[in-house]
Parts: sequence; C-alpha cells; structure tokens
Amino acid sequence: MAGQTDTETAGVIARPPLLFLAALLIGFVLDRLLRLPFSVAGAWIIGGLLMLIGFVLFIAGIRNFSLAATPVPTNEPTRVLVTIGIHGWTRNPIYLGMFLIYGGIGVAAQNIWILVLTLPLAILIRYGVVAREEAYLERRFGDAYRDYRQSVRRWL
Repeated sequence: MAGQTDTETAGVIARPPLLFLAALLIGFVLDRLLRLPFSVAGAWIIGGLLMLIGFVLFIAGIRNFSLAATPVPTNEPTRVLVTIGIHGWTRNPIYLGMFLIYGGIGVAAQNIWILVLTLPLAILIRYGVVAREEAYLERRFGDAYRDYRQSVRRWL
C-alpha cells in the first residue's frame, strides 16, 4: 500500500450509487409506462443469488477501504492504494457488487427495462467514473498503481 495526502479527487461525473439508483428508478418508470413481457423461471432465486453475491463483493470492498483508513466516497481524496483482499482479485469490487445487485433486482422484479439499462449504465460507470478514477490513481500513486493495474483485472 502506498499513500499521500492532498485534496485532489478523481472528479467523477456523479456519485456511483446515485447513478445506479437513477437507472433503477428509470427502469421502474419505463416498466410502468411501457410494460414489456419478461418472465424468468425462478426469478426470485436467481435475482436473490445475484444480489447476495453482489452484496458480498460490495461489503468486502468497503471493508478493505475501511481497514486501510481510506474513504470510499469518490468526492474525497484517496489516502491509500488498496491492493489486498478482494482488491487483489478485481480492481473494482464495489462497482462489480453494485452491478450484480442492480442486475439481481432487475431479474427478481422481472423488469426488462432495468436489464436493458445495464449497458448504458455500464458505459457511464466505465467512462464517467472508472476511467477518471484510474487516471487519478495513476497521477496519485504512479508506478505503484501502474504495477497494480498490470497484475489485477479491472472487473474479473
């Protein structure tokens, strides 16, 4: 782990939980306005499993940040480059968890619109959040981040 202290942040387009919440709300509104048939056998079981796995990844990522004493919110400066635990397997366990929770909700609710909105949400998260965070972490931690990026995949 490497660390610094200053006030620069990643400058993401919006707080990621708000982006996921907005996509969910839009999906539910679209389903109400233009319901499309979508049925999944065992939707609650499949959706529940996706949400459970997502929650575990999300909590593991939050826990790593907490143990490293670095803030989770993207509007606060990162104090430490976290590379251990779940972050040794994926660079974005919190976002990966959010996507699984989001998709799980879509499947459990049998809401095609939530699932359709996954693609634009993924593009928004990838370029409006993750790309900005990666550039910030490279500026902030230099070679330590470049080495980490070389050894750990962005998502899976």
